[in-house]
Amino acid sequence: MAFAQKFIVADDHPLFRAALTQSLRQVAANAEIVEADTMEATIEVVTRHPDADLILLDLRMPGAHGFSGLIQLRGQMPDIPVAVISGSEEPQVVRRSLDYGASGFIPKSASLDTIAGGISAILDGEVWLPPEMADYLGDGDEEEAKFAAAIASLTPQQFRVLNMLTEGLLNKQIAYDLNVSEATIKAHVTAILRKLGVHSRTQAVIAAQKLEVEPSRVEN
Repeated sequence: MAFAQKFIVADDHPLFRAALTQSLRQVAANAEIVEADTMEATIEVVTRHPDADLILLDLRMPGAHGFSGLIQLRGQMPDIPVAVISGSEEPQVVRRSLDYGASGFIPKSASLDTIAGGISAILDGEVWLPPEMADYLGDGDEEEAKFAAAIASLTPQQFRVLNMLTEGLLNKQIAYDLNVSEATIKAHVTAILRKLGVHSRTQAVIAAQKLEVEPSRVEN
């Protein structure tokens, strides 16, 4: 590429970040590469670098609740493509990644050359999958897309509150952890219920469970 590019590598494993960086250097030798190892750090980095050309996102980073990190990034920075990087290669995980706005799905088992090729295709505007995956995915799910839009409408603080609700924390516990008033948390919960189209905390938690990644094996 003739012009300088900027990539964000979001993965909590230093060795895999190094591998992704190596693949990126094959695509754009002089690109600026910014790393993050938690979801909170990723949001901070993306906020500081809204001109990034691509985000490479591990689904299982600390601070991410299943697919929530992907949806949050797509909601806040819709102009930056996000490629999901994952060791969970089941068809439903790949399909949902695309339904939730990913511009590609790159398995962690892929070779560096394959990763570089996928990155190049995504930068060219394609939605990229390894050829062997594209054949068995099926069509997108309209309900998943609607749910993704609802989740994406949450503010970063509402994301945090929803994640804490899924952990079973009470309003006063959430307020203490976030250093805000209990009334503020109640307002956030009310907004979350409205945006998700549910009527109780329990329903919100059940809805949030749709974001879980459910691999048949543990990711390395």
